[in-house]
Amino acid sequence: MKKVKLHDKEFEVYLSSGKIQERLKEIGEQITNDYKGENLVLLGVLNGSFLVMADLVREIDMQFSCEFIKISSYSGTETTGEVKSILGLSADIEGKSVIIVEDIVDTGISMKYLLEELEKHKPKKLAIATLLYKKEAFRFNYPLNYVGFEIPNKFVVGYGLDYDGLGRNLPDVYQLSSN
Repeated sequence: MKKVKLHDKEFEVYLSSGKIQERLKEIGEQITNDYKGENLVLLGVLNGSFLVMADLVREIDMQFSCEFIKISSYSGTETTGEVKSILGLSADIEGKSVIIVEDIVDTGISMKYLLEELEKHKPKKLAIATLLYKKEAFRFNYPLNYVGFEIPNKFVVGYGLDYDGLGRNLPDVYQLSSN
């Protein structure tokens, strides 16, 4: 099994880039069917979602706009539990359907914060698309509308996810090595 070392930790492949691309194609088709005729905005959450967003938008067969927002709640391999809004929303989303695109939803703290902030802008609809979902770690009950993969509560890197700045460029998703 292919392994990589980032800083002081070793990781092994958990999800291949092929599986990720297949699943994003399915989600793209589903979004196309669900939002045909809507005024749609895809809102990527930086930094992690940039690869998910890039690949997902190519699978959606309709017109829509793309925006980005940056929030952060991680330090090393642990969530801090505290959200820091870093880069705000520049587009007017009032009356529009908005899909928030995330790389991962684990505790759900960051997403809850983002949902509350976006509601203030009066969108027609808010939905969430995430590549990865840690159901065991999730603390809330709001819906995740498009989930790529449900994963155990393990630390993962690659495909946009990082470990203290490293690993975002890996084409696969890796988990901490068991040995």
